[in-house]
Amino acid sequence: MSPRELPELMDGPCTYEEFRDCLRSLGRVNRWFLGYRPTLAWLEGIPRDLREPIHIVDVGSGGGDLLREIAIWCKKWGVAAKLTGIDMNPHAARAAAESTPATLGISWVTGDAMRYCPENKIDVIVSSLMTHHLENEEIVALLRWMETTVQLGWFINDLERAEWSYRMFSWGRWHSIVRHDGPVSFRRAFRSEDWSHLLAEAEVPQEAMTLEHWRPGRLCVGRWKGGQPL
Repeated sequence: MSPRELPELMDGPCTYEEFRDCLRSLGRVNRWFLGYRPTLAWLEGIPRDLREPIHIVDVGSGGGDLLREIAIWCKKWGVAAKLTGIDMNPHAARAAAESTPATLGISWVTGDAMRYCPENKIDVIVSSLMTHHLENEEIVALLRWMETTVQLGWFINDLERAEWSYRMFSWGRWHSIVRHDGPVSFRRAFRSEDWSHLLAEAEVPQEAMTLEHWRPGRLCVGRWKGGQPL
């Protein structure tokens, strides 16, 4: 089902407080279902001998929980990084900043990622639970933009469309918007063949592509440009 056919409440108008509380509930969903694990595992491919801090941009950063996890991961493994979260929702940057210690040094930007022109080149783009909010043509445009923008690689972490994933989500007690949007998200989620078609339409080179199933309920696609770094 496309977003036009089956909209989510959080994509519509709501107050700042509703949006913030919804994002906090989604953060609990991510922790409960190990949602950060695929992205952090993929980041293991970052070379450790880079001369300059690596610029990592999270597209559709929402409440910032993924970038906070990445900041902790970078500190643990001694990876120098500049972290930027960008989201089109005008409430997102405020909600992310409120939940993020200033010591992590993460920048929050409101706007269209594909119009984002930072002073520092973008080395890595990550995204989590964002692409299922897009129509197919928008996903193709995003893939093409990432390919032409990043220096090292990109990784999309999203949901897998499966009955068991849908049923498992119903176990938790989430914010009312999340309770509504969760089942909708799984109906709008992806199977392997969906990503194969989207990647082919975007003309993304297949070298070093990864398409990974992560339990519970994640299907992730990514690529290191020029092959995976050692």
